Amino acid sequence: MITRRRFLLGATTSALVLTTSGALAHKAQGFTIARKFLPQSVRYRSNYKRGTIIVDPRNHFLYLVESAHRARRYGVGVGKAGLAFKGTATIRRKAKWPTWTPTANMIRREPGKYKKYAGGVPGGPGNPLGSRALYLYKGKRDTYYRIHGTTQPSSIGRSVSNGCIRMINAHVEDLYDRVPIGARVVVI
Repeated sequence: MITRRRFLLGATTSALVLTTSGALAHKAQGFTIARKFLPQSVRYRSNYKRGTIIVDPRNHFLYLVESAHRARRYGVGVGKAGLAFKGTATIRRKAKWPTWTPTANMIRREPGKYKKYAGGVPGGPGNPLGSRALYLYKGKRDTYYRIHGTTQPSSIGRSVSNGCIRMINAHVEDLYDRVPIGARVVVI
């Protein structure tokens, strides 16, 4: 017969493994994500409706509003100075293992780095968009900004991207499953 102590110990161990699985995966790559950037439910006072995504680029957090006082918080990497998206958008498309093509501006700014990818990169583990992408639109116009996974987990908590909002692959997969098409995104 299972004792209460053994049951609680097993439940705690399972929760710890599920909570830190993203961090442990990155430790194998020589990187461990800071605890504050792991997905977690936090107090978050907001007037935004449930399901709204709030991105705080200064502090490198993305919040998924759960109620007027709670949100699910994730650590993110954001655009370097002058390249970041600001304002509001709507998620109009979602993709699993999306293809990636650098924008014309990216190729113009750094042709040595991006021109070879002008034809696109198929989805998969080596793709810069990672395992999931949420596409941000203003009305019916694609902004070319995304919330997506990354092949560079060490970029979480930093301002290094070409403007997109990047997340650890396991974390963007969690967000992807929680957010419907039509969700509002606010970048403050």
